[in-house]
Amino acid sequence: MTNATHAEAPAARQVDEAERLRANVYSFLAKFLARSPDSATLSETAGWSGDETPFGQAVNSLAQACRGADPKLMNEEYQALFIGVGRGELLPYGSYYLTGFLNEKPLARLRQSLRALGVERDPSVKEPEDHIAVLMDVMAGMIVGSFAGTASLAEQQAFFKDHIDPWVGYFFKDLEKAKQATLYRHVGTIGREFIEIERAAFAMT
Repeated sequence: MTNATHAEAPAARQVDEAERLRANVYSFLAKFLARSPDSATLSETAGWSGDETPFGQAVNSLAQACRGADPKLMNEEYQALFIGVGRGELLPYGSYYLTGFLNEKPLARLRQSLRALGVERDPSVKEPEDHIAVLMDVMAGMIVGSFAGTASLAEQQAFFKDHIDPWVGYFFKDLEKAKQATLYRHVGTIGREFIEIERAAFAMT
């Protein structure tokens, strides 16, 4: 996990194919947003193919962008977007998007929810838990049952509504149009489309 660890490590529960696909998308987003893609990740992603839906077309665009991409240049892009000298072009934290400041009340509320899930902060990582990659990783873990206890669809919906839906869509839109984004522009589109799909699906439950 990006900056959290499981308080316990129960065996992941059985999930159906639709749930597995959801978890895979969340895991993909977590991986690309936690660090720049290495050559193996770029090669794997280059082989993906999507359908004719907007989400599928975004997947195709990312796959094409990954073909022949230079890991060194991708690291430079990641650094410019999220780290920079002092700060990157984007600040991928829930507190910042919701309040304009880091380490505010949204982070405190998130920490309460993570404790309830049995998720603890990894002391070796300095990033606060409201980093976008952490939230994507937590959702993937909730879907497949990686944490202590189980996460029902209602519990997933509650976490999504409280900690993801209020701001993550805006983040992905910002990533799509970021000046420093080339490959990551497509990650932003995939994220935006996927969050809209999740929002619509949860609204139907």
